[in-house]
Formats: sequence, structure tokens, C-alpha cells
Amino acid sequence: MKYKKYWRKTSLKQNNVGDFFLKEVLLSKPKYFLEIGIFQGVTARNVCELLYKVHGNNFKYTGIDIFDFSENTKKEIIPNIKFNNPLKHIYYKYIKRENPYSLKSVKNFLKKFENNVEIIKGDSNEVLPKIDLNNINYVFLDGGHSYETVKNDLDNCKIVIENLGIILCDDYDLTYAPGVKKAIDEFVSTKGYNIKILFNRFAKITKD
Repeated sequence: MKYKKYWRKTSLKQNNVGDFFLKEVLLSKPKYFLEIGIFQGVTARNVCELLYKVHGNNFKYTGIDIFDFSENTKKEIIPNIKFNNPLKHIYYKYIKRENPYSLKSVKNFLKKFENNVEIIKGDSNEVLPKIDLNNINYVFLDGGHSYETVKNDLDNCKIVIENLGIILCDDYDLTYAPGVKKAIDEFVSTKGYNIKILFNRFAKITKD
């Protein structure tokens, strides 16, 4: 299955990273998938398409995002949110007249799977402790890139590893956000979990 960009912005678009990511998810065939950091929903849509092919309607996708980068620029390290292609800027601003980073836009984009999808707006530091993660068997961690946020996200998702699930962290060796690697390395070392670095950017964390 090929990773599709759907004319939206995604960090998995270059050098077949998205294709590799989908193949990695397919190895586990998870039924309960959690993504922290939805951005414009491209990865969410690709994951839902993949899980639908594997499980039909018998899957659940949960996504968490702040959906408002302006309020968090001072406390978080955020990716570039501007389109490199000016035509996309014109398309969303003047033709569709929607903000592709907004909750409404992402929900519309995932409407095909609305019965399988739960989108939660909020800071993962506050949201994760309030939701039940016992059924989640795969986490794609690509939210806040500060050391504190990555550390909290991993600690809050520890139950997934304990239940023999997988946490796949993006941007493990991102030079402008060294806190990601630091938090992951400390988490793995402290808990005694296994880690594999994939495609020079993903950190796959498992119990065994």
C-alpha cells in the first residue's frame, strides 16, 4: 500500500518514508491505533485506509492534537506549518475556505471512517492521563517535540508496552529537537524496554 499525501501537508512525504511507515504498521496489524500529533490528518487517513483493508470496520483509530499551533509556539517545538506549494495555500484559503490544521477540517477529511475514528482536541500532557489506553495496541508518537512532552507522553503510554503493544516514535534523531531522543533513550533505559531505530528516524519501542 502506497502512502498518499491527499494534497495536504505531512512530514512522511519524502524518500518513501510514508511507504515504510505503512509497511511497519502492517507487520503488527493493530486493531486499536493511537496517534499523538495528527497535524493535517494525512497519516491518520493512510492508517485508517490500511486498517480497513486488514480488519474491515473492526478497528478503532484515536487521534490527539492541539489543533492550534499559535497558542503553543512558546512552549513547544513545532514543525513548519506553511505550505511550500503556493497553490495549496490559495486552494485552502480562497477555494475551500478552511484551515487544514483545524479540528473541523481534519474531521471532514476523515469522514469516510467517522464510525471508526475518535478525534480528541487537547494537549497530550492533559488528555492522555484521562483516557483508557488498555485496549490500544499501537501508538504513533509524533506530538510535541520538547523533552518534557515526549517524556510525559511515553510515561502515559507505558501501559501499551506492558500489554505487549508497540510505541513507534517519529523524529528520534531530529537535530533541532534533541529532547525527543533524550526522552526516548531515558524511557527505554529506565524501564528496560527494547528499542530499534528504523529508517534513520523512527524509534520502535517494545517490551520483548
